[in-house]
Amino acid sequence: MIGQAGTFSKPDDHQDTAHCEHISRMLARISDKWTLLVVRVLGQGPCRFNALRREVGEISQKVLASTLRELEENGFVSRTVTPVNPPQVEYALTELGREFLMPVQALAEWVVANSTRMDAARSAYQQRRAAT
Repeated sequence: MIGQAGTFSKPDDHQDTAHCEHISRMLARISDKWTLLVVRVLGQGPCRFNALRREVGEISQKVLASTLRELEENGFVSRTVTPVNPPQVEYALTELGREFLMPVQALAEWVVANSTRMDAARSAYQQRRAAT
């Protein structure tokens, strides 16, 4: 049987389905807006929480903390606590995080390079919708 994009698959190929489900779960974890922005900022070097928050932009403290926890849980970010009073916490990309930074940067470059085309497509779509 021919699958998507010319690939061949067997009926009821549970291994393929499991792979797709795993990929889907992982993409959901790493592809949200804040995760990509945090990874891009940390790509410039280690950062403390408030400095990271200023660099990322309009992110709430709660959402940034949650995003950093998820990135740490999945191995993209390390959290280092310096035992001073008050404790200082610094976040940095791990080796896995630095590897992830490469496709994140490529995606950002692609968006910048193609934003005019996407804007034109949205405008044309709106014009077609308004004409009907």
